[in-house]
Amino acid sequence: MAIIEVKVPQLSESVAEATLLSWKKRPGEAVSADEILIEIETDKVVLEVPAPAAGVLVQLVKNDGETVVSDEVIAKIDTEGHAQVSPLEVKAAPVAAPAAAPAPTTAGGAKSGVAMPAAAKLMADHHLSAAQVSGTGKDGRITKGDVLGAIEAGVKPAAAPAPAAPAVAKPLPQVNVPGLNLGDRPEQRVPMSRLRARIAERLLQSQATNAILTTFNEVNMAPVMELRKKFQERFEKEHGVKLGFMSFFVKAAVHALKKFPILNASVDGNDIVYHGYFDIGIAVGSPRGLVVPILRNADQMTFAEIEKKIAEFGQKAKDGKLGLEELTGGTFSISNGGVFGSMLSTPIINPPQSAILGVHATKDRPVVENGQIVIRPINYLAMSYDHRIIDGREAVLGLVAMKEALEDPARLLFDI
Repeated sequence: MAIIEVKVPQLSESVAEATLLSWKKRPGEAVSADEILIEIETDKVVLEVPAPAAGVLVQLVKNDGETVVSDEVIAKIDTEGHAQVSPLEVKAAPVAAPAAAPAPTTAGGAKSGVAMPAAAKLMADHHLSAAQVSGTGKDGRITKGDVLGAIEAGVKPAAAPAPAAPAVAKPLPQVNVPGLNLGDRPEQRVPMSRLRARIAERLLQSQATNAILTTFNEVNMAPVMELRKKFQERFEKEHGVKLGFMSFFVKAAVHALKKFPILNASVDGNDIVYHGYFDIGIAVGSPRGLVVPILRNADQMTFAEIEKKIAEFGQKAKDGKLGLEELTGGTFSISNGGVFGSMLSTPIINPPQSAILGVHATKDRPVVENGQIVIRPINYLAMSYDHRIIDGREAVLGLVAMKEALEDPARLLFDI
């Protein structure tokens, strides 16, 4: 028997521990090299743990939902196994084999009627006893295939075990049962995921440690929309990606941050740290919660590079494939609630940053131009900032700089 250990991948310095989600393989089952065995959730991303070699999974050292740290052993694989392992070798089998009379002994002295872990679970689910299934595995062990064959052959379930006495029974708490029906007032209680708990912690931290204030302005998006319409087809043909609005907002934000560097700064104790680079976080919704991947050196990126990167972030967030390095850092963030139809909001700063831009839905609205009421596609911008280091003047003028860049995109070309 050649045993290799499956370990937790190296986590980043900012991530102390992680949580095991759900094992995709059970003890006794064959695994292929690089086959994904389990996903591990940190407070930032979900990591996949592949099998380091082919063989048989013989032991789960850690179960679903347990907390682990970097390089901790979570399972063991026998590279010389043949998908047959005794339950005695398994520390954490998902379901114990049903109690039964002592198994008959074969002529060679080995016990028959012993169910493999996967078979035992299937037998328990269908209320079958070991005596009802003929084992074809080594030494007469019952395999999953044997149980499936018995089910297909019409073997009837054994009598269900009598319920335990009330004083001994320990029923599963009802609040943990999905889809629990309590009449016309159903409830369901589920624990926060590690990512959701981290989001909650950071948002509370932001509001508790920052003096958050929000300033607003409205932007006539007609110039950007006209420019986008004029070059959309050629842009997509040339770069293989659609020209969206987010690249304009990123460029406008960088334009303003250059004029007012304090908006790109952060607080470290009693020091103000001015960043000489522009790493823009883009808030992205994912099935597990809000994540903020970073556009590194956004000031050096073209419109096409920004659009491609944002599209990549969106797909990775959807698939849970964002890496820790893509979520670490950032000097300023942009949150686009407009994609969900939001008209106005007050975004919360993503610490340790000191400002965040909220973008909303562009709608046709009546505005006054030269004494006349006209209809224009208007977007309300909101910028929340840390009033400890950013005065109202810089915040307002910074947002005005973004507004002017969007209403006259040529400014972005000449940096004026």
